[in-house]
Amino acid sequence: MSGHIRFSLKAVIFICFLIYCANGNSSKHKRSIDLPAAHALISDAKLPREVSPDSYHLYIIPDIASGNFSGTVKVNVTWQSEANKVVLHAHPDLEILHDTVRIRSINASRPISTKSPTDSLKVLSTERHPKRPVYIIDLSETLQRGAHCELHLQFAGKISDLGDGLFRTSYEDAQTGQKRWLVATQFRPNLARQVFPCFDEPGYKVPFEIHIARLRNMTALSNMPVKETTDKDDDPEMVWDHFLKTPPISTFTLGFAVSDLSYISANITESETEDSAPEIRVWGRSEFLEHAQEAASKLRTALNVLQDYWQVAYPLPKLDCIAVPGLQSVRPADNWGLILFKESTLLGRGYYQISQELVYQWLGALATPYWWSDAHVNKALAGFLSAYTALQIDNGSELEGKWPMTILYSIYYEFSKRYPHSRITGMKQETTCSKTELVFRMLNYTLGENTFKAGMQRFMLDRQYTTFFGDDVWKSLTEQARHDDVLCDKVSVNEIAASWITKDRIPVVTVTRDYEAKTAKIKQAVYLRERPHDVPEQDKLLWWIPLVVVTQDQLNFTNSRPVKWMKKTRELTLENMPDSDQFIIVNPEEIGPFPVNYDEKNWNLLARYLLDPLSRHSVPVYTRAKLLHDAWNLAYAGDLCFTAAFNMTLFMRDEREHLVWNPVFTMIDHIGRHIDSSEVHKKFEIY
Repeated sequence: MSGHIRFSLKAVIFICFLIYCANGNSSKHKRSIDLPAAHALISDAKLPREVSPDSYHLYIIPDIASGNFSGTVKVNVTWQSEANKVVLHAHPDLEILHDTVRIRSINASRPISTKSPTDSLKVLSTERHPKRPVYIIDLSETLQRGAHCELHLQFAGKISDLGDGLFRTSYEDAQTGQKRWLVATQFRPNLARQVFPCFDEPGYKVPFEIHIARLRNMTALSNMPVKETTDKDDDPEMVWDHFLKTPPISTFTLGFAVSDLSYISANITESETEDSAPEIRVWGRSEFLEHAQEAASKLRTALNVLQDYWQVAYPLPKLDCIAVPGLQSVRPADNWGLILFKESTLLGRGYYQISQELVYQWLGALATPYWWSDAHVNKALAGFLSAYTALQIDNGSELEGKWPMTILYSIYYEFSKRYPHSRITGMKQETTCSKTELVFRMLNYTLGENTFKAGMQRFMLDRQYTTFFGDDVWKSLTEQARHDDVLCDKVSVNEIAASWITKDRIPVVTVTRDYEAKTAKIKQAVYLRERPHDVPEQDKLLWWIPLVVVTQDQLNFTNSRPVKWMKKTRELTLENMPDSDQFIIVNPEEIGPFPVNYDEKNWNLLARYLLDPLSRHSVPVYTRAKLLHDAWNLAYAGDLCFTAAFNMTLFMRDEREHLVWNPVFTMIDHIGRHIDSSEVHKKFEIY
C-alpha cells in the first residue's frame, strides 16, 4: 500500500460504521447485484373438461414468400361428461373457415380416416369468446360420456416476424448473396393456438401426426422423422412430408421447421451402437457448419450424461438442433426432438446452455407439468440438472464461481430487503424459481446424492409420457429417502421444501457456543440486512434447516449429512462440540441457502486459522468464500461487529482463489456506493 496513505483497522471500522448508518437512514439505495430478468408465468383460464383430445392430424402449408400459412386439423375427441358443445383454443388473429367446421361420430376402434356421412353431427353455430382466445362449436344434440368424435377445421393465418408462434427469419447466402428464408415454430408457453385450433394446455398430452407441405428444394423437420414424402397434387413444385406419429405430447412441445439449411451428424461414442443411439443432427448455414462439429459432439456428450442420470433413454429416434440465423427469441424453443438455438449458443464454450435445452427433453416433454403453477418446480429442477450435467463434464470448469454463487448471492440480497420484489414487477416468480433450485441442491447434499438421484429416477419412471404436479417431485424424493432410511417417517420432503419455497424470506442461523459445556445453542431468525428489522410477523416464520457441522479436529467436508434438523423450531442445542481452542463451521459449502453467525470467539478462531497459509487450504474455496460473505453481510445488517468482520478479511492478502475474492469485490461495491460524495470516499478510492 502507498506509504502516504494507510488504512488502519480503526479507519476501516469507521467507514463501515458510516455504511451502517447510511443503510439505516438513507432512502436512496443503489443496487449492486443485478438479478435475472423477471418473467411472469402464464395465467390462463382452463378450458372446460367436458371434451378432451385423443389425437391430432395436422396438415399445414407455410407460404414463406408471402408470409401466410393455411392448413387443416383433424382432432379425435372424447366426451368426458355430458355436453352439447366443444370449446378449444384459437387466437383471435387465426382465421377459421366456419363453413368447413365438421364433426362426426366415430367408433373408437375405427381409424381416423374412416368416413361415414351418416355419422355427421349438425353444427348449430360457431363463435369466438369476446374476452378469451377460445373457439366454441355448438352442436344440435347432447352427447353422453364416452362418445368419440372427429373434429375437422380449416384455418389460415399470417407467419410472424417476431420469433413466436409460426415465424420466419432470413439470412444472406454467403456464396450467392441472395436472401434465404426459413420458418420455424415457438409454441412455448401457449402459442400453438396462434397457428391451429387446439386444446392448448400442457395437461393435454396426445399423439400428433404432422404433415407439412414444402418446396422440393427445401427440407421440413418436425418432432419425429419423416415417414414418407408424396406429391402435392395441386402444385408440382411442392411435396408433402408425412411424419411418424409422436408419443403423447403437449402442444407447447410440438414443433416443425422448413428451410434449405444443411446438417452435420454427431458421431456415435464408443459405448453406443447405431441401433441404440438416437441420431443427432446440427442444422445451419454452410459457413456455420464448418465450425459446428464440436457443438455436435457436445450435444452427444451432454445427452449421454442425462440418459445416465435419469436411467431413462432419450425417448425419440432422433434429435435435430437448428442453429437459426438471426434468431431473436428470448425463450428456449425446446420442442421435443427439435431444438432451435442461436448460432452463438451452439458455438459457445462449455456445456451449461446446451444441457439446459436437453434437460427439457425429459423434464417438460417426456414428463410435463400439468399446469403453469407447477412450472417453477420444473424450471428449478431443470436449472439444477443443467448445472449437474456441466459439472460432470470437464469438472464443470465453465461454472467455476458462477453456480451456485451467482443465484445464491442474488437470493441473499433480494430476500434480506425489507420489501422483497418491490423494485421490478414480476420478479417474485424468478426469485422463487431460483430459491427452489437451491432447495434441490440442498436436498441433493442432505439426503445424499445417490438417494436424490434415485428419487429423480423414481419420479421420471412414474410420470414419463404423462403429466405431473409439483408435489409429485417431492413425493418421489420422500419415498426414496424413506426407502434408504435417510428421512424419518414423521416428515416429508414436501414439508421441508415448502418451508423454504412458500416464504419471501430466508433464515439466518446464529451459533452461540458454551465452551465449557462443549455445547452450541442454535437459533434461527429471519435474515434482514436492511434496517429497521421490522418485518410483520417475523417471529412466526420458521424453516426446516439442515445443520451440517464441520469441526476443526475433523475437517471432513465430504460428509454433507446433517447432524440434526431444525424442525421448524426457534432454538435447539448441539452437544459434543470440540475443545474451546477449536472452531466449528455450520452450513459449509453453502449447502443450504442461509447465512450463519457465530459468537465472537468462534469468529476469531476461524480468522486465526485462515491466516495460516498451510492450514487455510484445508478449508475448501466455497466455504472460505461463504465465511467471508457471511461475516461482511451480517456486519452490514448490524448483527456482527465490524471488527470481527474485518478480521475475517485479513487472510485475503495471501488468498489466490478468485472465488474467494468475489465477496470482497461485492463489499467494495457496497462501500463505494454508500459513501459516494462523502468525505472519506476519495481516500477509499485510493485504498
